[in-house]
Amino acid sequence: MRFIRLCNPAIRRSFSTFSAPGLFCGKAPIVNSLAPYNLSEKLCDVQKPIPVFQQLDESSNLVPGAEFFSGMSDPDILDLFRLMVKTNVMDNILQDIQRQGRISFYIANFGEEAAQLGSISALKNDDEVWTQYRELGCFLYRGLTTQMATDQTFSTKEEPGKGRQMPIHYTMIEGHMQSVTSPLGTKILHAAGAGYAFKLDKQDRVGVVYFGEGAASEGDFAVGLNFAATLGSQTMFICRNNGYAISTPTKDQYAGDGIAARALAYGLKTIRVDGNDVVAVHNATKAARREIIDSKSPVLLELMTYRRGHHSTSDDSSKYRPPGELEEWSRPGKEPISRFRDLLVDKKIITDEKYEEKLREEFRNEVIACIKNSEKKLRAPIDDCFTDVYAEMPWHLREQLEGLKDHLGRFADKYDMSIYQK
Repeated sequence: MRFIRLCNPAIRRSFSTFSAPGLFCGKAPIVNSLAPYNLSEKLCDVQKPIPVFQQLDESSNLVPGAEFFSGMSDPDILDLFRLMVKTNVMDNILQDIQRQGRISFYIANFGEEAAQLGSISALKNDDEVWTQYRELGCFLYRGLTTQMATDQTFSTKEEPGKGRQMPIHYTMIEGHMQSVTSPLGTKILHAAGAGYAFKLDKQDRVGVVYFGEGAASEGDFAVGLNFAATLGSQTMFICRNNGYAISTPTKDQYAGDGIAARALAYGLKTIRVDGNDVVAVHNATKAARREIIDSKSPVLLELMTYRRGHHSTSDDSSKYRPPGELEEWSRPGKEPISRFRDLLVDKKIITDEKYEEKLREEFRNEVIACIKNSEKKLRAPIDDCFTDVYAEMPWHLREQLEGLKDHLGRFADKYDMSIYQK
């Protein structure tokens, strides 16, 4: 296996060839000097840092040789923009109603809309996807409706999880979107295993898992990547490197060259992408999927983006962001929605100068109507907290259920039980 230098401009633009390390089995070159290791520098790496793939610059111009959503119609491209805006509008409203005490919790996607929509739009509909918890745009693309989203955040009896999960923990099995769960990194193993099954069954399918750079410090990351690399799983690992793991900046998370370098060390083919460039994310994901199917081997994408909001409604990011940083990442060209919008205006796909303004008003009205509807719905029965775990409820769960009912009976004046289905 020959070395391909990622810093080669032609490869950075086309990604027709992928880099993969050949550091073992007699494939590594022999040297008789320490000079190539650059020991005087911070990283002993002959080829660093790993470059960032970009197709749309910060002036919303396509770079020379860029491919503009090959195979997608103008209405489909416009729909990507619509869903980026819809994600943003939903985030603003649902975060506000959490502050009002109408829902218990929320995680917004501010700044990461391109990372979500650019990647999910390049996959096939039956590719199995495991998200982390900041991928609302992916769910919307696969068919999650506004009403389904608000029903979940209000824990109504009609949502698939029966109200047993925290808000924003969506699930949509019919869209090949697995349930969101709170523990970090666990889905990495699931996607690695699914990708291996797809390979054994000779299916044109990929297991896809989204996670943040903080989750890459979990042990499941190392195990999942090593499993996928050694067994050749048809798995795509998508790391959203958004600058912060909750309140910890990347400079305090790792000293190496990000997450892409770790994947190379495990033997995975790797692409580092401008995560705020929806065109680059789409093209890189499309190329990665093709490589996974053709070579029967996994690929990792590191999407370099920025979390413009709080980690969650339980966080105050102003406590740890340096002055001016948020403003810099919020300006046009850095911020992904305006960056994409100006390109679509230039290409005459958007012709109405007030298109985004009207779109936001349309989505705002839709979200507010769905919230009002969700607030009127009953919650799932109390008993549902203990069902669907075993075929028959064991004694210890029955004991807990009886204890809960006893508690609710003794303190009936403290709880509004009228909101629960009998």
